Amino acid sequence: MRDNACIVGIGESAYTRDAESPASVLSNQLRAATNAIADAGLETSRIDCLIPSQYGPSTEELAANLGIASLRFATTVHMGGAAAVTSVQTAAMAVTSGYADYALVVTGWNGYSATRTRNVLASNTSVIPGGDIARDYYMPYGLTVPAQWYALIARRHMHEFGTTAEQLGAIALAMRRHAQLNGRAVMRERAMTIEDYLASPVIAHPYRLFDCCLETDGAAAVVVTSAERAHDLAQPPVRVLGAASAHPYPADDITNRRDIFETGLTRAAPRAFAMADIDPADVDFAQIYDCFTFEVLQQIEEAGFCARGEGGAFVEGGRIELGGDLPVNTHGGLLSEAHVLGMNHVVEAVRQLRGGCGERQVPDAEVGVVTGWGDFGDGSIAVLGR
Repeated sequence: MRDNACIVGIGESAYTRDAESPASVLSNQLRAATNAIADAGLETSRIDCLIPSQYGPSTEELAANLGIASLRFATTVHMGGAAAVTSVQTAAMAVTSGYADYALVVTGWNGYSATRTRNVLASNTSVIPGGDIARDYYMPYGLTVPAQWYALIARRHMHEFGTTAEQLGAIALAMRRHAQLNGRAVMRERAMTIEDYLASPVIAHPYRLFDCCLETDGAAAVVVTSAERAHDLAQPPVRVLGAASAHPYPADDITNRRDIFETGLTRAAPRAFAMADIDPADVDFAQIYDCFTFEVLQQIEEAGFCARGEGGAFVEGGRIELGGDLPVNTHGGLLSEAHVLGMNHVVEAVRQLRGGCGERQVPDAEVGVVTGWGDFGDGSIAVLGR
């Protein structure tokens, strides 16, 4: 697959937190999709592969509204927050294997006005990470929301390696600082200091309020095609150099793993870097799925940017900020731009490699990484190059 698939179009809806008069999930996904298709310089009729999110309209509803009359391939990836990157991997496989010419990947939800954590838990536990395991063995004992589940891993890391609240705060601050340079970010013009971070209320120790990602409405989309077709389109192609996804074992239970720190990314990252024929040290920036601050630190370690246990020191001193050794989430991420299930991370990576990020541009960026974290540690990663 290396160098044979390219992202050629990106699109987004507005990212909002409007509970009174929100746009529908369908409306947001259609806006993101049509923007991505237009960005590629394509007619909608050229799309013959559709990969929608597990949260939202079906393939049939999207195809009918977009006017896609001839689908050759369609599927949906069920990996929660890891699905966006895995869907890009799937699209790359489709266009390089001959199953499709132009693949549209669209992701989004109304995570503020509708699919808020409290609403999901009150209505349907089958859609939460862990499914029946969480319902039968976690929730009866008070572990009812993702902040509590993932805090188990973060606390263990603090115990074993001495990771501190201030190190988690460095991640939250980096995302917020990057958001100040992004006109689309929900947290634009809402600067934060380390004192603000430490004063925010504890949600589930060690997670404070500002360790937790936003709840937002919105959608994002990309168009993927073969390298051969990409050169005839409107935008400079961004190459998919490598991609992989994997699950931890057991995938639906955190507490019974032999290694509580091993995630799907632990297994997927070496495969993606080997496919791309590069090392983590060759990467110019990383868009890392930041549902919570510690998950950024953990993925930095498990992807190989530093050794396990060294992530706390790695994120200190501005190292993951613009101008640092590894700028992370240059758009503000889920913590400060918006939570649309990670597809905005892919969009930002493409913008960086096109050189179109203005004040937040990473100079001379040639290689970037995007990760996904889903459910109880499903992992995905794509290595992209210009």
